[in-house]
Amino acid sequence: MAKLLFLTGKLAEHSLHQVLASIVADSKQSPFEYEVKHIGVSVAALMTPSLIARRVPKVENIDKVILPGLCQGDLQPLVAQWGVPVERGPKDLKDLPQYFGQKGKAPDLTRHSVTIFAEIVDAPDLSVEQIVAKAGHFQQQGADVIDLGCLPGKSFAHMSAAIQALKD
Repeated sequence: MAKLLFLTGKLAEHSLHQVLASIVADSKQSPFEYEVKHIGVSVAALMTPSLIARRVPKVENIDKVILPGLCQGDLQPLVAQWGVPVERGPKDLKDLPQYFGQKGKAPDLTRHSVTIFAEIVDAPDLSVEQIVAKAGHFQQQGADVIDLGCLPGKSFAHMSAAIQALKD
């Protein structure tokens, strides 16, 4: 049975444990063993391969490392450093069951009055047209608020144009 190491941030650690326990419990046969390690960042999506390499110098008794899907950068240096496959998981933690071939569970929001926020986390990497299209898709899915996310150390020169296009 494969042993997987999931690297994450502090804020997602508890939820990741819950989702993984659910995946294992819902399987007829346990698909894998796992270990979860937060590497000392708050937000998992802000992890970079160079940061990970410094904070996790080696892995032992692990067959594969799974990083957050929004982790940016080349993963090959991590593969070389650890000697095991390294891959990105899904962009959203709730999609982890599908990543492992299981059906996801739709959240029951019928008992709640909610405002749905959708974040375009990679906005600096998208054109204004792509941002508007993504925002339209999120709006069709029920988003009430669209948030433009920024990436650390990355310029977002067309932010004003994107905001104006979204307002229009």
